[in-house]
Amino acid sequence: MRAYKIAVAGAGYVGMAMAVLLSQHHQVTVVDVVPEKISMINRRQSPVRDDVMQQVLSHTPLQLSATLDAQAAYADADFVVIAVPTNYDDVTQRFQTAAVEEVIGLVTQCNPDAAVVIKSTVSVGYTASVREKFHNRNILFSPEFLRESHAMEDSLRPSRIIVGTDMQDTRLTASARAFAALLQEGAEKPNVDTLLMGFSEAEAVKLFANTYLALRVAYFNELDTYAESKGLNTRQILDGVCLDPRIGSHYNNPSFGYGGYCLPKDTKQLLANYHDIPQNLISAIVKSNDTRKDFIVNQIVQKAPRIIGVYRLTMKSNSDNFRESSVQDIMKRLRMKGAAIVIYEPSLCADTFEGSRVIRSLAEFKEMCDVILANRYDEELHDVKDKIYTRDLYCRD
Repeated sequence: MRAYKIAVAGAGYVGMAMAVLLSQHHQVTVVDVVPEKISMINRRQSPVRDDVMQQVLSHTPLQLSATLDAQAAYADADFVVIAVPTNYDDVTQRFQTAAVEEVIGLVTQCNPDAAVVIKSTVSVGYTASVREKFHNRNILFSPEFLRESHAMEDSLRPSRIIVGTDMQDTRLTASARAFAALLQEGAEKPNVDTLLMGFSEAEAVKLFANTYLALRVAYFNELDTYAESKGLNTRQILDGVCLDPRIGSHYNNPSFGYGGYCLPKDTKQLLANYHDIPQNLISAIVKSNDTRKDFIVNQIVQKAPRIIGVYRLTMKSNSDNFRESSVQDIMKRLRMKGAAIVIYEPSLCADTFEGSRVIRSLAEFKEMCDVILANRYDEELHDVKDKIYTRDLYCRD
């Protein structure tokens, strides 16, 4: 394979995973607007929490650099990979794609021949619309299937590689095959299943895949709600149900609700895409998550605690990211009921978070709380197990 010059826009989980993966064999420049991230990358330090990524950065020869100068990075790139965040706007019922379009506009201006690969999650039909908007026929879409804190591992051992293209455009399809080959080349896993398909079909794959995962989380949470309400042993039921190989034991550990960066926004966007299409299940998945949080809050309130402690704001264990974590919605609901809340979150530097005091000392936190909420249980809570309210049955995500 020929050597390529590649620019990656965005130094988050997706962008960094792509940059590190591709820089094993090709010259890659990461572009971001945060100077601290640029400095860390150039010192071979990961700006996101991912142990495998840091290991690769530290011990593998990489053709990797980072810069704040986007135009310089894009000007001579063969591929520009866009991995900027696209948060969901509940008012417009669409992903916020201004950052994606800023990159497309600059690349179209300074290097119109570059193949642009959108890795950011977008609504169905988005890629086709920006190709028309910017009069740029060189735009592809490639969904990412990466877990937070495990993005590097999932890039090295991908479940599948998908690239959306215009199947009637021979030149663009050649670019799509070349990009898929780059991902295969960097992967440790041999013979990765690879699919080329239309833009909109590839966009739909991402939203439907994440909505199915949200469905599983919601289903097992509702199983747990039933068992707890009836005084049944949730784990015994789960163990029996999940031994059916058609069901399996993945995504079955009860929680306070699905959360994190992807599932809440992707389920809402898919539901919005259904605005004129008959459906019941997709809206039920979104509604089920709110119902679960209301149930959890009622269970806590019944204990009549004087002070409620929240152990970690993160959605998953071994994570430093608490965007859209379900426990934050639990906290908001509890505050509306007048509850007093304190937080133990080591990754927070502030003394307060959304009006609640942040406690630095775990010992002090344990002592002052009547009930401690833990979306995911940790062994360091074992000495106050009688205070813990958790639905984590398997001590894993």
